[in-house]
Amino acid sequence: MSAGTFTPRPGAAPVSRMIWAQTALETRMLLRNGEQLLLTVIIPALLLTLFSAVDIVDTGEGKSVDFLAPGVLALAVMSTAFTGQAIATGFDRRYGVLKRLGASPLPRWALMAAKTLSVLVTEVLQVALLTVIALALGWSPHGNPLSVAVLLLLGTAAFSGLGLLMAGTLKAEATLAAANLVFLLLLVGGGVIVPLEKFPEAVRSVLGLLPISALSDGLREVLRGGAALPWGDAAVLGVWAVLGLGAAARWFRWE
Repeated sequence: MSAGTFTPRPGAAPVSRMIWAQTALETRMLLRNGEQLLLTVIIPALLLTLFSAVDIVDTGEGKSVDFLAPGVLALAVMSTAFTGQAIATGFDRRYGVLKRLGASPLPRWALMAAKTLSVLVTEVLQVALLTVIALALGWSPHGNPLSVAVLLLLGTAAFSGLGLLMAGTLKAEATLAAANLVFLLLLVGGGVIVPLEKFPEAVRSVLGLLPISALSDGLREVLRGGAALPWGDAAVLGVWAVLGLGAAARWFRWE
């Protein structure tokens, strides 16, 4: 046995290892939270099943599930990247968790990267579950999976930026109320369940610029119509992503 076998090696772990460790922790905390699971998994699954099985909303020609499945996938992205992340980060900030982590060897940018990776891991599980349910209900998806992945990533970036902006500027209680209110409003007016064509034309033009509408319509064009990447919807999501992430980076308060 050499003299240096038990020699201490003080110092921080590599940043990549810290990011993956924090990502695993963030993901476990998210999946153990009953309220977050309600938003991210149960509500989208129930909406997909109910509105596909019962003819409540006129979704136009074709099977209801072909219209609803892309919209519910968009809703799942919003529930995780925006609503869930805003609420969790807001309370982490209130209880001083972010302040303590910010003083650890984990860089602040790495903490945000871990939160983003945790969101992506959760979304993969959501998409897999909702896809299985939709296929069981008779869904017949079309289109290029790569186009779907691009839209989902752009939607995640857009909603993540808005969620972090809200969590980093408002009090935790205000974030909780505002994030849930926005979730409900966009669920009704974002083209998820009710087609935008059902709204007045003046309102429709405004609703079409929302990130949830762009993501829902973009996914629907690809998965229902077999279209290539819808550049207009992708551009709307890209603008929201740049504005949201830029504003979050500028005004996010750690304390």
